[in-house]
Amino acid sequence: MPKTSPDTLYLIDGSGYIFRAFHALPPLTRADGTPIGAVSGFCNMLNKLLRDLNATHIAVIFDAARKTFRNDIYPDYKAHRPPAPPELVPQFPLIREATRAFGIPAIEAQNYEADDLIAAYAREAVAQGMTVRIVSADKDLMQLVRDGVELFDPMKAVPIGLAEVLAKFGVTPDKVVDVQALAGDSADNVPGVPGIGVKTAAQLIIDYGDLESLLARAGEIKQPKKRELLQTYAEQARISKRLVTLDDQAPLPVPVNELKARNDHHAELIAFLQAQGFRSILTRLKAPELGAETTEILSPTPQIPKPNLPKDYCCIQKLADLEPYLATAREQGYLAIDTETSSLTACSCDLIGVSLAVAPGQACYIPVGHIDPDAAEPAGGFDFAAKPAPPQIPRADVLAALRDILVDPAVLKIAHNLKYDLQVLWQAGLDVAPFDDTMLLSYVLGAGAHGHGLDELAQRHFQHTMISFDDVTKTGRSRITFDRVPLDKATDYAAEDADYTLRLWQLLKPQVAQQQLMRVYERLERPIVPVVARMETTGVALDAAVLQQQSSALAERMAKLEAEIHQLAGHPFNVGSPKQMGDVLFGELGIPGGVKGKTGAYSTNVDVLEPLAEAGHEIVVKILEWRGVAKLKSTYTDALPQQIDRKTGRIHTSFSLVGTSTGRLASTDPNLQNIPIRTEDGRAIRRAFVAQDGCELLSVDYSQIELRLAAEAAGINALIQAFHDGIDIHALTASQVLGVPLAEIKPEQRRAAKAINFGIIYGISGFGLAKQIGTSPAEAGAFIKNYLDRFHELRDWMEATKEFARQHGYVETMFGRRIHIRGIKERNAAIRNGAERQAINAPLQGTAADIMKRAMIRIPPALQAAGLSPRMLLQVHDELVFEVPVSELTATADLVKQVMRDAPQPTLTLRVPLTAESGHAKNWAEAH
Repeated sequence: MPKTSPDTLYLIDGSGYIFRAFHALPPLTRADGTPIGAVSGFCNMLNKLLRDLNATHIAVIFDAARKTFRNDIYPDYKAHRPPAPPELVPQFPLIREATRAFGIPAIEAQNYEADDLIAAYAREAVAQGMTVRIVSADKDLMQLVRDGVELFDPMKAVPIGLAEVLAKFGVTPDKVVDVQALAGDSADNVPGVPGIGVKTAAQLIIDYGDLESLLARAGEIKQPKKRELLQTYAEQARISKRLVTLDDQAPLPVPVNELKARNDHHAELIAFLQAQGFRSILTRLKAPELGAETTEILSPTPQIPKPNLPKDYCCIQKLADLEPYLATAREQGYLAIDTETSSLTACSCDLIGVSLAVAPGQACYIPVGHIDPDAAEPAGGFDFAAKPAPPQIPRADVLAALRDILVDPAVLKIAHNLKYDLQVLWQAGLDVAPFDDTMLLSYVLGAGAHGHGLDELAQRHFQHTMISFDDVTKTGRSRITFDRVPLDKATDYAAEDADYTLRLWQLLKPQVAQQQLMRVYERLERPIVPVVARMETTGVALDAAVLQQQSSALAERMAKLEAEIHQLAGHPFNVGSPKQMGDVLFGELGIPGGVKGKTGAYSTNVDVLEPLAEAGHEIVVKILEWRGVAKLKSTYTDALPQQIDRKTGRIHTSFSLVGTSTGRLASTDPNLQNIPIRTEDGRAIRRAFVAQDGCELLSVDYSQIELRLAAEAAGINALIQAFHDGIDIHALTASQVLGVPLAEIKPEQRRAAKAINFGIIYGISGFGLAKQIGTSPAEAGAFIKNYLDRFHELRDWMEATKEFARQHGYVETMFGRRIHIRGIKERNAAIRNGAERQAINAPLQGTAADIMKRAMIRIPPALQAAGLSPRMLLQVHDELVFEVPVSELTATADLVKQVMRDAPQPTLTLRVPLTAESGHAKNWAEAH
């Protein structure tokens, strides 16, 4: 941000800062139990802003209450907004106190919104010859932009002037209220004129000059529907304009000339921080009273790690030797942590040790569950208490020593893949907050560009090869569990993990801020960690008997198919052997299309066999069916019962937070996201997932979310309006493309439109569409051409998106997530075309993933506030699955659907409505 001149007034939108701060950090509490997470985040952001400018006039403007004069004009104004979260309410007065402690006036006025006061202060300051910078990216404030007044987006650190307003609304700032009056605003419940979006509204205002002129001449509009809407809802548009117009005549509680920044506030600030218990913050706040200059508050500034630092790793075997590490962490305000366990099953493994790092090269390992590596295990298994063990601090003492610092709001805990460590520590009775996760910092910076494992990142950024797990536990039959690893080897391995986690944090955290990706990290990635960890820990119940019955049925089908395959081949052979199968198909039967690989064997992968099946080769059809049945049997009906956890009696999948480039979660061990839903076999598997007694499974999923987002991104008004009107979108598409009245659309025409609606964003080809709808590639290709001609906005958006990817190497979601696209500039056409298809789909799939994450983050506190007790069990792309007491099903379904529908707000206001649908039953198949 540029340095201010002596005549510049900075007006900070306090509400925007509060809600960003609230969602940026995990829940934090003061020693007396008062929530302070939003307070700490607010202080951090305010301090950063103050460091970046040298303001002489400044104020933070707050909303005084939910009800204002606008509710007298329109009682439903903002009526649909839920009340503030209970844990945020007590923080409002603390945030105002914090503002004053920073030496800044905290201003509000009854019956007026903060935006009105900002407008009034801007008017008065300009009248006095001052320049005004409004620190906010709120679109409602864009009407104030003019000579002497600009907005500043604190997230992106960029000014918002005339060009940005034109890009957002299509009109100059003085016409913004006219556009808003027509388009309305679902976030604030401003009605507008139904069916009129921002683009249409902008064009109307450009054509007719202003709202009143447009309404007066509405009868001249040639389009009947648009003319009728404007005439019918003229008064509603006028009311909407009164709602969106900011009152720049609002009273000024403090005169402009008294908004001078103070320099005598240090003692007050220190007292405030002390009252909140921000001990390490006070240490980092090198105020004059502490003998140095003021530095950043709350979020420690990572120092760039130096290469080739000597390492000083030690094994902590006495409690007294642990305290210096904890004292250093409290003093500097951060600590890297990692856990070592008896297995990779986070929710039920044993904690074997904890490693800590306080500086690059300075780390320790604290063993708590090691045994003598040479001790023989009795036939009945070890009694843990009786295991021969090397000297180590009692587990309970270590946990007690760590308990306070792990939840100290003034000490940032840094981990790599904290989701795992969090579950391990929960089992030990410990919690962790606040935290940073270096795996997620890397993911935000480089999704799609490279992997995010600690070993890969250490090599990538520091050219350091980490000690591997195999190095210390061996491999194969010689593998030992970590509790048997000798302490010297365990210390080097574990301390190195903590050490390089800290080094990565020092390197990556500043890059996230510099590349303006902090919002993605703070609002999406970091807060989803405990939500997914809790979901994994909860697990889902499984009826093994159902799967055993299905496994037997699948085995019978496999045997029958195998017999039919042998009969078609003329002799028995091993259907599961690719080599034997290739020899039979391409050697003995002479089916064309066989290609031998480097080993000399014929390839029999799905890309080779599927075209042969489509060509009518019956034996190939049977083989593919046999393969599908065999996969279901081995992957699910046989394997799932073996994966029921002995301690919990439930299945616990692991959701990778970095397993896709688009932000989607990826389920593994077992993968519960790939169970087929459109086949009876897949539905039968889902019937084995059941609710515990007294509960049912509730499934809630978004309807056609990626198609809706495609209409939004491309600005396809016809589709946006159809979604608003609840029209059959596939029938409408067929009608628009084929030029046939909606009522006359035939089922096969709707089927073709549905295939292209869902396939176009995946780059469907004429051949692919022809295969789906049973027509010739030429006819399918013509349908695609007509589709893109009719919905030219989508074609334009697709081309623009591909060009953006070629120029930048990545695409972005609507929330600013970057998804790197490899191969977009490749000379090889196949690779390049694949990358272009990914570039088109990634922003839509990624935005859908972002919206789902926002919903998942908000649902637990919403349920708690409503006094409901469901448990979130699974996330399957656009679907969430809950285990719900029967008596709470209706209330839970209604609340979850509302949260999911409203998930993009307030960050993103969509023109297209989101809808969520629900179902419930005793098992998953019947609930969906």
